[in-house]
Order: sequence, then C-alpha cells, then structure tokens
Amino acid sequence: MRDRLILLPGWGLGVSPLEPLAAALQGLDEHLRVEIEPLPPLLSSDPDEWLEELDATLPQDTWLGGWSLGGMLASALAARRGERCCGLLTMASNPSFVAHEQWSSAMDGQTFDGFLAGCGADPRQTLKRFSLLCAQGCSDPRGLSRLLLAGAPSSSPDVLMAGLELLARLDTRAALQSFRGPQLHLFAGLDALVPAEAAGDLLALLPDVEIGLIEQAGHGFLLEDPHGIAAAIQVFLHESGDD
Repeated sequence: MRDRLILLPGWGLGVSPLEPLAAALQGLDEHLRVEIEPLPPLLSSDPDEWLEELDATLPQDTWLGGWSLGGMLASALAARRGERCCGLLTMASNPSFVAHEQWSSAMDGQTFDGFLAGCGADPRQTLKRFSLLCAQGCSDPRGLSRLLLAGAPSSSPDVLMAGLELLARLDTRAALQSFRGPQLHLFAGLDALVPAEAAGDLLALLPDVEIGLIEQAGHGFLLEDPHGIAAAIQVFLHESGDD
C-alpha cells in the first residue's frame, strides 16, 4: 500500500505532536492515508518485545515513519519487515539515543542516567523537562513546551520508565544498513536531545540514503513547521514511489 504511511510518536508525549504534520501531508496529497499509531503501553524495555507487538498490530506493506523514539522503532521494524515495508522516514531520530564508543553523536550517558533517576522520582517533572528540551531551539520554546505537555497522555510511571529504558537499549545502525528500501532521515541543527552531528555520522554510515539537516530548528521541528516538513516528505514519497 504505497499510499499509506504509518507514523510512530516519541517518548511520553503521545500522538498529538504528529497531528499537524499528518494533516499537512493529507492536505498535500488526498490519496495518501496517514495514520498515527500510539506506542504500545508495554512494561518491558526489551526491543524484541516492542518489535513483535508493533509487527503484529501495524498493517503490512506501508511506509513507516516516526519522530524520535518512534523513528528508532520504525527503523528497526522496517529492517524486520524488509520488502514488506515500502520505505522509511525518521525525524529527530538518532540511531543510538545514548552515546557509546561506536556512536558518540548522542546524549551523554550521565545525562541520560539523570533522566532515568528523575523519571523514577517524579515522572511528571521529568516529562516537563523533556518537553522543554524538545522545544529548545524553536522560536517559542516555552509556548511549544506547554503545547507538548498539554497533549501528553496520562501514562503510568512504569510505562514511562520502560520507554526510557528502551531508548537506551535501541541501536538501529545495523537495521538501517540492512533495510534496502528508500530512506529519509531529518535532523535539526539546534536539537538539544539529538546532536546535529548525528546527521553527518549517519551519512557516513549510509552514503546512499537521503539525510536532511534543518539548521535553525530544535527537536520539535515537526510542530513548528509541519507544512515545510510535509512538503519535504511528499517529495521523498513521490520520488521513491512507483509513479
């Protein structure tokens, strides 16, 4: 179904950050079906369990995409499905969210450990901090942060913690290298959660895929310019599709 795109959201903030982009995409192409699927409320941080759940519930033979954690999961699922996935697009999504020896352009491990500890002690305050970091680099960071928090679902602390632990465990480099379908990866130059340098590192890893860097934008760029992002995605879909 080359006219169907499934989008997965990021950690903790629910589907609302993707809604303006989905509406903009459908406004550009009436034949494109865009669906935002909430992340499953799993209590496990095992990537395989998440992928099994997503593979069982999401329709086959579609485009897969996502923002942040959603993009990482879409990447892993695309590789798992292979030819049963039309193509992949990610936004503000790092192959590894936490830095390690083989991937340094990511969040420092101590900073991430602080997030984990904060989530265990005060999940709501941690989500507020996370929303502020998502909005950093945008033109109205406080307004965008409030918008993100207002749309966040009431997730249990255990679900939030499992999602954070999943973020630390996922490493999609091998998945991205093995997936043979078309790929588009968009990064932000002022992202406080995914360093802009990750775009260059990913290009070195995947020299034949499309990678874009939006210079004056933060992690929440899909909310700040949904129509501009939708236009870039539409070009990618049409150039990569059968027509």
